[in-house]
Amino acid sequence: MTEMIGSNGWPGSDSDIAMWKKMGITWARGPVGPGQAHSASDEMRVDKTGNGNGSDLPPVIIRNNSQGIHTLLLLAYTPAWNASVPGDTKSAPLDVKAWERYVEAVVRKYYAPPYNVRFFQVWNEAAGRLSGGSPQASFWHGAARPGTEDTQHAPYERAMEDYVEKIHIPAARIIRRYGAYVVYGGWPDQGGLETFSKWLEYRSPRYNQRMLDCVDYLDTHYLAVKDFDYLYERYVKQGPARGLWQTEIGDRYMSDDHYLPRYFFDFAVWALDREWNDPNKYVSMVYHWDGYEPFRLTHRGPPARTYNVSGQSLIVLNQTVGGALSRFPQKLQFGPEASGSALYSGKQIVMQVRALAGWRTVDAPGLAPPSSGRATVQFVDALSGSVSPATDTELKWDEEALRIRFNVPDHVNGHGGKGTPKHLAYLVVRPQ
Repeated sequence: MTEMIGSNGWPGSDSDIAMWKKMGITWARGPVGPGQAHSASDEMRVDKTGNGNGSDLPPVIIRNNSQGIHTLLLLAYTPAWNASVPGDTKSAPLDVKAWERYVEAVVRKYYAPPYNVRFFQVWNEAAGRLSGGSPQASFWHGAARPGTEDTQHAPYERAMEDYVEKIHIPAARIIRRYGAYVVYGGWPDQGGLETFSKWLEYRSPRYNQRMLDCVDYLDTHYLAVKDFDYLYERYVKQGPARGLWQTEIGDRYMSDDHYLPRYFFDFAVWALDREWNDPNKYVSMVYHWDGYEPFRLTHRGPPARTYNVSGQSLIVLNQTVGGALSRFPQKLQFGPEASGSALYSGKQIVMQVRALAGWRTVDAPGLAPPSSGRATVQFVDALSGSVSPATDTELKWDEEALRIRFNVPDHVNGHGGKGTPKHLAYLVVRPQ
């Protein structure tokens, strides 16, 4: 499970690392800069990261490596002096060679030891007209309206052509020349997958290449797991893409306390049905792991950083589904007012269930009992990790099916979602 869990931002201390490990976070994403900040004659600097390039990047990556955390470096944006919209760092570069110098400097430095970074993301949420939303993307701006500096409300007519030819393909060629991997720059959820597909398959007249030919890992932002099939079937199942990522999930969606544990459990079940044969194939990164809002994974403090409910839910997920994962082939049959899915974690069956209060049932027809004929079941709260008394679960396993009755507490743990609040929990079946 931990192979697919990441976060935006960096762990900044040994205590942060310890919290990441408890939550099962093994990927980190952040920017690198500032490049040539003021002019083409500036020294090229790629040793900073964080908001306003306020932190040193090399020790961050060294610490990540020593603690088993993978690094994704975000290549962005345009320095103000080179911006096609005066002063707008989210606009296309006037001089593409300056962009290429920056990408070359980053990849050359961080691909090499002792950093050994292999994954580089090109830009962030570059898009054209957004379906049903703004006429241009928040992080990719076109020319201002005549006589104004309005870059947010004027359509960027050549948005994707410019992105493919001025940003993506030039950067991808450099990244691949070093043997590293190209991660797409996070297609925004409001952009629409059919539009994304259109531009992935757009062939640049200048380079005679499709953008798709220059992507190793497709990347979207804030989609539901059920939406992944469209991209998987077209581009991952038989290539050319190596995998499917989301480098931003969560944010205010985590006001629903069930969002993260449901997302990652569903993602794992989905991946196990779709050739999860590479530990880097399917990854999602929470936005953001710390802050002051109650839905973040942790509260920054002072006095000390503490877990919020979303962070605690990842701890429970990591502890409950901590073994090697494999498919659970049987189809679960739930009684009224209950639903869920299942997988194997090691030799344990773990079912994630969502149900109203009261006694509920789930059957797994056709599942043979263990050779000993004996098994136990626990009902584990998905947010707190508390285990219900043994009297709140009943297990029967015969030659025809595994049958479980479980008592959902009156005080359910669902908050912030839509509809009637339900309880989220794990049924953990352990053969004896």
